[in-house]
Amino acid sequence: MGPDEQEPEPTLPPAEQMRARRLAKLGASTTSSSSATATEGKSDTKENESPKPSSDKPSSLVASTSQTNDTRQAPEAGSQTPTPAAAPAAPRSQPAAKTAAEPATPASQVRPQKIQKQESPEDWADRTISHFFRVTLDPSRKTDVSGHPVTYLPNLASELQEDGANDEAEGRKPLLSQDNLDGTILEAASAFPHNKPLLDYLLPCWKRILRFSKSPAMQRDPPPERLELVKEARRLCMSNALFALTVPDLFGREENPRHDTLVPYLLKGMDNEAGVCLDFLAELVSRFDEDESYADILVRSMVDISAKVANMTMADDYRPGMNVLIMFSKYKEIMQALVKDERFVNKQAPAPRIELDSLLGPFFRLSPLQSDMAKSYFPNADNMNEGAVRTAQNAVQVTLSAHQFDLMSVINNFVRANEEVRGRVLDWFAHVVNSNHKRRAMQVDPKEVSSDGFMLNVTFVVNELCQPFMDTTFSKVGRIDIDYLRRSPRVDLKEETKLNADQQQSDAFYAEKAEGANNFISEIFFLGLAAHNYGTQAISEKMKTMDRAIRNFRRSIEEFETERENFANTRPTQLAAFDLRTSRYREALETSVAMKHATNGVLTDEKMQAKSITFMRYVTVWLLRVASQSDYTPEKRLQVPLASPPPEVFCCLPEYSLQIVLDNFKYVFNTMPQILLSAVGDELTVLCVTLLESSAYIRNPYMKAALVTLLYFGVTQFFRHWKSGVMTDVLMSSKFANDHLLHALMKFYIECESTGANSAFYDKFNIRYEISYIIQKVWPNPHYSRQLREQSKTNKPFFVHFVNMLLNDATYVLDEALTKFQKIHELQVELKEAHGMSEEQRRQKQDELQTTEGHATSYMHLTNQTVAMMKLFTDTLDDAFTMPEIVQRLAGMLDYNLELLVGPKSSKLKVDNPQQYRFQPKTLLAEITDIYLNLGGKPTFIEAVAGDGRSYKPETFSAASRIMANRGFADPEKLSRWAQLTVKIAAAKELADQAEQDFGEIPTEYEDPLMSDLMKDPVRLPSGNIVDRSTIMQHLLSDPKDPFTRQPMSIEDIVPCDDLRVEIEKWKSGRMAAAREKLAAIADGTASEELARAAAADPDAMDTSQ
Repeated sequence: MGPDEQEPEPTLPPAEQMRARRLAKLGASTTSSSSATATEGKSDTKENESPKPSSDKPSSLVASTSQTNDTRQAPEAGSQTPTPAAAPAAPRSQPAAKTAAEPATPASQVRPQKIQKQESPEDWADRTISHFFRVTLDPSRKTDVSGHPVTYLPNLASELQEDGANDEAEGRKPLLSQDNLDGTILEAASAFPHNKPLLDYLLPCWKRILRFSKSPAMQRDPPPERLELVKEARRLCMSNALFALTVPDLFGREENPRHDTLVPYLLKGMDNEAGVCLDFLAELVSRFDEDESYADILVRSMVDISAKVANMTMADDYRPGMNVLIMFSKYKEIMQALVKDERFVNKQAPAPRIELDSLLGPFFRLSPLQSDMAKSYFPNADNMNEGAVRTAQNAVQVTLSAHQFDLMSVINNFVRANEEVRGRVLDWFAHVVNSNHKRRAMQVDPKEVSSDGFMLNVTFVVNELCQPFMDTTFSKVGRIDIDYLRRSPRVDLKEETKLNADQQQSDAFYAEKAEGANNFISEIFFLGLAAHNYGTQAISEKMKTMDRAIRNFRRSIEEFETERENFANTRPTQLAAFDLRTSRYREALETSVAMKHATNGVLTDEKMQAKSITFMRYVTVWLLRVASQSDYTPEKRLQVPLASPPPEVFCCLPEYSLQIVLDNFKYVFNTMPQILLSAVGDELTVLCVTLLESSAYIRNPYMKAALVTLLYFGVTQFFRHWKSGVMTDVLMSSKFANDHLLHALMKFYIECESTGANSAFYDKFNIRYEISYIIQKVWPNPHYSRQLREQSKTNKPFFVHFVNMLLNDATYVLDEALTKFQKIHELQVELKEAHGMSEEQRRQKQDELQTTEGHATSYMHLTNQTVAMMKLFTDTLDDAFTMPEIVQRLAGMLDYNLELLVGPKSSKLKVDNPQQYRFQPKTLLAEITDIYLNLGGKPTFIEAVAGDGRSYKPETFSAASRIMANRGFADPEKLSRWAQLTVKIAAAKELADQAEQDFGEIPTEYEDPLMSDLMKDPVRLPSGNIVDRSTIMQHLLSDPKDPFTRQPMSIEDIVPCDDLRVEIEKWKSGRMAAAREKLAAIADGTASEELARAAAADPDAMDTSQ
């Protein structure tokens, strides 16, 4: 039989008879010795179906007085030998045991006696058992050969003496042997002090046996009987150790939760002599099938350890508990027992209690985001310099990364154990995310949700579980089964907002159950979506709340400090309470700043975010596959726009499946774009462009706007040493972007005019600013200018609509911005000269100034982008911008703003530090004049400018020329072109004025009722009113309703009035003929004296005869 094989317990009749007699004696014997110690209790045993001992306990046990220690190995605190009771002194004539050591020998001088080569098997067994359990049958022996105290076993000795009377007569003393091994352990364990845990004795015994079995002597083919003895000693020691935990009354002990547990020994660690090692744990696990209570031992231990960790932070000694969990996770049988416990997943537990009451929760709760930990990393947080904060954040990242690695190793073992264990772990993760929907509420109550640190660790681990199937080629994305959501999924989506479906539609869709079984990839993928939504993304969103709270705390503290002196003078008795309130605000501020630094630290961990980006790329490709109902991967072409209507399976997806992608990429673009240099592929561009082109696929207008914002963040240069944003090169070079990006942006530029949101009017300006910025960044690629030209020719209504929106914005925001600067100028002057102004009046003026400055900055920001984009467009597409539907409004907008910049009111635009408002008058004037020059070669534009009766003034153009020349921001070539354009417009104006005089009064039926000028192409509206075609087209671009009845209409609803158009042309021809006759009369010198005088008064007037 091999040394590692398990052997049944001895069943020889003599041994059983001896054990039965010994147990009987244990139950009935008493001692009359004055030094004897009696104890009472119950005993019970299940091993070998032996008779149960009675409640009475062993009588007199020999006490050892030696305190010597082994010089080779110091005893551990928990590694003790049973304390023997006093026994009658042995007769001096009695022979001493061969293995006895002199008690008087100091510990430092004790040396093991050399064993005789001719040692008999019986003597070897006696010596070995004595060494294992530190017991003896010799009452005169106090220590073993190493100086350790030994316990005398009087009952066993007496029993053996009775059975071996003849041997004693022959001078042979009783010996410890395999036959009496069971009784040896039981009596020794029963003698161990009851005020100490019995494992303090049995666990060291088991370890001595283990070491002995691995010693060289036992590895060199020892005799079979020796192997058998060691194996039996190990088996019985383990059995009694388990009995000590499960049936302590077997050893005469009462139940004691503090003693009947493995917890302290597990927490001491595997390397500690008094701790539980892997061999002990492995042997315990091997016995699970013998008795289900053995598994309960470890489950109870884990429950207790988990409860201890629940009261700890990372500043406490949590590592021992974590090590136990790691050790348990190496055994499939232990994990299976743990997941069956009701405390592993309690679906009734509310979100805040999961991290405290579940088995795994306390370990996931440990995080630097616990407030005490945050303050320890960031002491005096509000005054820390940037370098110190960054150093502390690096330490936070290292600490958290090490802990998350341990958590991942544990969960990875659980997931790989078997299907049952894996399912329970997934149940736990699902319970976590399903219980934390309120973490994405507008206002989050910390008492109703799990903590940030806990959710961050959950997100990390779930994300790590996704990594194995997330390769760079997306080869396994097809394994993500969309039907998972219709097979009673673990993730609860019922109350979630859907991408493009209401609650009724969503409920009906998911009520139709799909056939088949869910695979692990689908399970963990959808858990990953939810974990990111309620975990890292919720934490990132919380940062905004932190910033507001910090600002409020600082403002309140400043107010307190301002009020303190007045408070001290008026109410000195309440000053202490006032100071206490101030100190509480300071403490709250310190905590908030520390938490902000800690949160920033964990969120900016590059390794963690890089893995999150990998997950988000997979989600991106998966979303495109679901939306397009194709097998899309980045190397394949996607057909745009997508089919209409959108597939129901896409519409019923939770909105957060798209939102987490957008939010995660935006955060990384903004804070750590360096990790994306090799991680951004075409799929992100394809997602944004496709959904902007097929905007009907998404119902939420803010989600659509977020697509634009993501592209904006992608092209924004967040670091000065970078030439462009991380997505600029992709948008410049990607064929998909070249073909579809510009149209998608123009399309949404139009659509955002009316989003349906309460703040739609102001939201559109932010959206259009971002669109303008993106277009400017990609414009150097000539492909985009060709795309714009093509749109103006092949999709003229769409292009005209886009330009009309552009002009509307430019007109409004520039007017608002310049008006605000006039107000800022007035307020700054008033505040400088406010000598008699009261403090309250001054504060009101300052508040008004601050508000006006904010508005001016926002409007000016958009103005700069809009005007810059118009300059780009008009430089490329002068024909498109001088179409009849556009040119008049464009000219009016330019004239109006040029008048504001250089006209008489321009002096009111002078403000202190204009750069803070992004107001650069020189740049703005230069760009507006460039737009004039870009279009100046088109007669229609010149006529439109000259015909602008509201804002065009020749002196304005002269002033602009003078300013550009004097300020030196226009070269001579530009000044020359500007002068030529000025002359052309002035001449056109004079001709237009003359024509107007020649036409005289326009008949009412020929006059446009909206514009009050002569119609050229009259059309009839659904309301019956007649207007000019260009007038109604311009109106419908911004307001798709009949201007007279306010009923919805489109350009297709108009009817041409050809007869009226012919009449107007005839009338116009007649008036022109009369004008020509008048001009001829002037040429012949027959003009009236009045006209002659007028001509003489203005020698520079245009010669209209030409």
